[in-house]
Amino acid sequence: MKRGIAVLVSVSALCGIAYFTASKWAIKHETITFYDASRDNRPVPVDIAVRRDKEMQANAGMITLPVAVINHGNTVKNTEYGFLANIFAARGYMVVSPQHDLPTDPPMVTKPGELYVGRLPQILRGVANIHLAMQELKKVQPNADYARVTMVGHSMGGDITMYFAKQYPDEVKKVVTLDNLRVPFVTAGKFKILSFRSQDPQFKTDAGVLPTDEECEKAGIQVVKTEFQHNDMRDTGPDVAKNSIQGMLDKFLSVTDSEIAPVDTQSSPPNILEPGPVALMAPAKS
Repeated sequence: MKRGIAVLVSVSALCGIAYFTASKWAIKHETITFYDASRDNRPVPVDIAVRRDKEMQANAGMITLPVAVINHGNTVKNTEYGFLANIFAARGYMVVSPQHDLPTDPPMVTKPGELYVGRLPQILRGVANIHLAMQELKKVQPNADYARVTMVGHSMGGDITMYFAKQYPDEVKKVVTLDNLRVPFVTAGKFKILSFRSQDPQFKTDAGVLPTDEECEKAGIQVVKTEFQHNDMRDTGPDVAKNSIQGMLDKFLSVTDSEIAPVDTQSSPPNILEPGPVALMAPAKS
């Protein structure tokens, strides 16, 4: 028994020293497929990540889980953003990652000159998938906050994220994008926005997408210019990219999640400028 207690104390100490490293093993991932009757019973697989202890507390009615929705890039699986899901889940979120495109879907055809280069149908499909997931998850886990969610997305998923935030601002709590290229940023200032930008010569941001530095300051938008490539911003990317993004994302959440990780409102927010390959800066005027 004493040995068991000693082991438990050691584990608790380890969690206190390296919380995210230890807690990721306590994060449960599962996939549930929902069917949309309004779209010929279209299947929408949804990966759900949640800390087991937080899920038990929610099931007991002790807490309400905050919700983060992660939207994947074009032709990328919804399960390829575990490095992001684990950061949110470790902080107590229920993370919802819908699969927006299916193998049976026709390939996306870009149309220069049209709105969002002709990608509006795919964006609207993603929005419908998100709303379906929220509606159905209420039956699975009623003790979660589906009214206002944190929207996250990479590439095409970032465009879905920004479009959703523009169309349904009252349903959004925060926005995090990774190299969204087509849909202009929301600058109304209703929620905080953090965006990571690549230096990939093959993936160029469309004119008018990035706000000016004045708009960023006024609307609470943080733009992080990185040295990474566009496709580095998912699980298959190098560890240096994922670790840098995780570190800055965690600091952003530490500031904005006062109900989860209280901050001293009497002092200035911490500077999330990091040395190394990532630097925080306002975007150039477009």
